[in-house]
Amino acid sequence: MPAAPLSENLKRVKPSATLAVTQQARELKAQGVDVIGLGAGEPDFDTPDNIKAAAIAAIKAGKTKYTAVDGIPELKDAIAKKFERDNALHYAPEQISVAPGGKPILFNAFLATLNPGDEVLIPAPYWVSYPDIAVLCGGAPKIIDTRIEDGFKLTAEALEAAITPTSKWLVLNSPSNPTGAAYSRAELEALGEVLLKYPHVWVLTDDMYEHLIYDDFEFFTIAQAVPGLYDRTLTMNGVSKAYAMTGWRIGYAAGPKDLIAAMRKVMSQSTSNPTSISQWAAVEALNGPQDFIAERNAVFKERRDLVVAMLNQTEGLACRTPEGAFYVYPDCAALIGRKTPGGVVIENDTVLASELLKAEAVAVVPGAAFGMSPAFRISYATATELLKSACERIARFCASLR
Repeated sequence: MPAAPLSENLKRVKPSATLAVTQQARELKAQGVDVIGLGAGEPDFDTPDNIKAAAIAAIKAGKTKYTAVDGIPELKDAIAKKFERDNALHYAPEQISVAPGGKPILFNAFLATLNPGDEVLIPAPYWVSYPDIAVLCGGAPKIIDTRIEDGFKLTAEALEAAITPTSKWLVLNSPSNPTGAAYSRAELEALGEVLLKYPHVWVLTDDMYEHLIYDDFEFFTIAQAVPGLYDRTLTMNGVSKAYAMTGWRIGYAAGPKDLIAAMRKVMSQSTSNPTSISQWAAVEALNGPQDFIAERNAVFKERRDLVVAMLNQTEGLACRTPEGAFYVYPDCAALIGRKTPGGVVIENDTVLASELLKAEAVAVVPGAAFGMSPAFRISYATATELLKSACERIARFCASLR
C-alpha cells in the first residue's frame, strides 16, 4: 500500500508535545499506574454553573443552527464590551473574529497574511504550537531566545536585532505558556518603541491567560500600552482558561477590519462558524459574574507558591516565581549528565522527563518542546495534594541521580 502523499510543510511539523504527554499519562493511568499528570494546560475547576445554564437554555431555545461565520452579534458585542472594560480598547463588531479556539485564530491570521519566506518572530520559550502553525501556513518561524535573567521576557534589544525586511509578525504571549512570565506596561512600551520604527512588522498578542495574574501584577496588552500599534495588532483571547471552558472551544481576536475580513474568508472555507451552543455560553461568560475568577486565582497562587518553594528546595532545580498563568518552568541544567540508578544518562530534558515518568509516575513536558532547554514545564492547575505529592516524587527522583 503506498504511503500517503504528505506535504513538505507537514513533514516539518512536530505533533503537540503537551497533548502527547497528557495522552501518555492517560494510557498509564488506564493500566493502573498511579500517574500524576502535570502536562495539561487546563484548569481543574469546572465551568461555572451560570455558563452551563446559558448553554442549556440555548439548546432548549433551538439555537442550534449555523451562525455567522465568525461569531454571533451577541458574542461580538460581549467581546467588544470586554475589551472596553478590561483593556480600554474600542473595537467595532466588524473588527472582531470568533473561532473554535485560539489555534484557529492563529491559523486564520497566518493563512490570510503569510507568503513563503515571511518571518514570524517568536520569543522562546514559546507555546508549542506557534512555530508549527507558522510552518503549516507557509511562513518561516524565527526564534528569539530570552534569558532567565530577564524573566524569560523579550527585550527591546533582542527584538531589534531579530527584525529583518522579511519579518511580518511578532507573536507575544503574556502571561506566558510555558513560563508564566508577564510583561509590565513599561516592558511593552520598550518593545513598542522598536516596533514603531518597523511598520512592516505586525503583532499577534496571545492574552489567553490575561485574568490569571498574581501579587498585584497589573495586566496590559500591547495595543493598550502602545496606542500607535493599534492598527497593526491582532489581540487574541478566549474563554478557555479564566472561565474553565477548554472543551467549549471558543477563541476570539480583534484587529483591523481588513485583516478580520481576510480571516473570515479563510474560515468560510475551513471550519465555518464555531459551535452555536458554545457561543451562547461564551456570551454569558463574558457578560455574567466575574467574581469567581479572583476566588480561583487565590487558589492558583497558593499552588504556585507551594510548587515554587518545593522545587527550589529540590537538588539540581532552580525555579523562578511567575507573574501569571498556571505554569512554572524550572531550570534543570545541574542535572544534565547525571545518571539514574539504572545507569541511564540524563543527556537532556527530554530524557529527564521520560525517566521521571518511568521512575516516579510524574508527567511533565520537557523544555525542548518549548524551544528552551534544559528545563521542563509543570502545570499547577491540579489539586493541591496531588501537586505536593508530585513535587515530593520529583525531589526523590532528582536526589537519586548521581
